[in-house]
Amino acid sequence: MGMTAQAAWWFLPAVIPIALYVSWTDLSRMKITNKAVLALIIAYAVLGLFALPFETYLWHWTHLAVMLLIGILLNAAGVMGAGDAKFIAAASPMVALADLRLIIILLAASLLGGFATHRLAKRSPLRKQVPHWASWEAGKRFPMGFPLSMTLLFYLLLVAIYR
Repeated sequence: MGMTAQAAWWFLPAVIPIALYVSWTDLSRMKITNKAVLALIIAYAVLGLFALPFETYLWHWTHLAVMLLIGILLNAAGVMGAGDAKFIAAASPMVALADLRLIIILLAASLLGGFATHRLAKRSPLRKQVPHWASWEAGKRFPMGFPLSMTLLFYLLLVAIYR
């Protein structure tokens, strides 16, 4: 069984501002702050106690450990940034393993949409509103915090609305 709508509703009030903050800071500074990652972990630590059965709550902590290890390895291999790896690990307890297929689909859609949106905005008049954003001049690097945070947000919204 995947995440329940009730659990998603518990997590959403905390995830919405964190996801928006992560998107903003990664677009503007090409950084996912430790403060945001810690806020996500604290949100799960506190809200998860109310949102999930206790045994499920404990098992979901293993998601964080496994994803952090994978993220560290991918970061060491140069595949992803450390902030991206930490964010994925911090977000993973809020995702049910049974919903892995849904997360992959949402991540793919968020990556495509986020990349297209970023590249279009980079060449639009919007760029003049925030000319100092580091992501405009990042070359081949892309602010992954934008699609990663949107993936978590869209996942919780879908679960909350459709389950």
